[in-house]
Amino acid sequence: MASDNTHRSYSIIPCFIFVELVIMAGTVLLVYYFECTDTFGIHIQGFFCKDAELMKPYPGVEESSFIPPLILYCVVAAAPTAIIFIGEIAMYIMKSTREALIAQEKTIVTGECCYLNPLIRRIIRFIGVFAFGLFATDIFVNAGQVATGNLAPYFLSVCKPNYTGMDCRFNHQFIANGNICTGNQVVVERARRSFPSKDASLSVYSAVYVTMYITSTIRTKSSRLAKPVLCLGILCAAFLTGLNRVSEYRNHCSDVIAGFILGSSIALFLGICVVNNFKGTHSTPTKQKQEDYRGLPLMTFPRVESPLETLSAQVESSHKCDVTVL
Repeated sequence: MASDNTHRSYSIIPCFIFVELVIMAGTVLLVYYFECTDTFGIHIQGFFCKDAELMKPYPGVEESSFIPPLILYCVVAAAPTAIIFIGEIAMYIMKSTREALIAQEKTIVTGECCYLNPLIRRIIRFIGVFAFGLFATDIFVNAGQVATGNLAPYFLSVCKPNYTGMDCRFNHQFIANGNICTGNQVVVERARRSFPSKDASLSVYSAVYVTMYITSTIRTKSSRLAKPVLCLGILCAAFLTGLNRVSEYRNHCSDVIAGFILGSSIALFLGICVVNNFKGTHSTPTKQKQEDYRGLPLMTFPRVESPLETLSAQVESSHKCDVTVL
């Protein structure tokens, strides 16, 4: 009977792995359609004539930014992966934490010849969840940009609208026609994808996720300020990334704030609900409450009265009788 249950568990584990791979592949495919194709059309949002909020100077292509997208995406993806990989290996090497990891994690046997020890299992789970969240954040950002079509601060500078036939004598005149732009259509389309900020979302997601990992997993006895300084430095870098988008007129403040909220929400959800604050999947059994048994004796025996106790009781009773007679 036990062997049947064991073989059944061996067959269930590859099924779960297959389902997770299918979900991951679907997520990557959706990101590809958002980023590299025109499958999802952008909502054409109107604007006011000579709106000062949309007449900021064009800052140039994304590659000319102080934080280029290629460098940002590499750091966002590679830095947490390296920190998790090095941190798990370092904790597994240490004897004190190794015993705790083995107690929390169980060795998964995927067949008669293959198995995953606790170290490999934790690395795959933490990095896999991080990668999934990174792609999910990108999907949410692209969906928000496509659905809203919010205009960038430099939209009118690249749109170069043709106001012929438009009554723009007053600045509050709203123009709903999106076909009056005479500028470069590629740049104009990029200027319609401002909300939420992708750089702010990805940077704060990566920062919050790796911060939760450091605070929940890494144990240091040498310095109490090492972890706070490292975590605050990572969060500060993500915050400065969002400020850079505003200072270069590439995003509005509301775009960056929305990106911060989106990225941090996804990171908190995955860190708390999916990986259980980076703890093991097998928790130790709860101990019985000792206060429920404090009033009970450890063991009870039948009480045997000794002859000395019987004699002393008779003497006391005789004394009481004498006092009563008197």
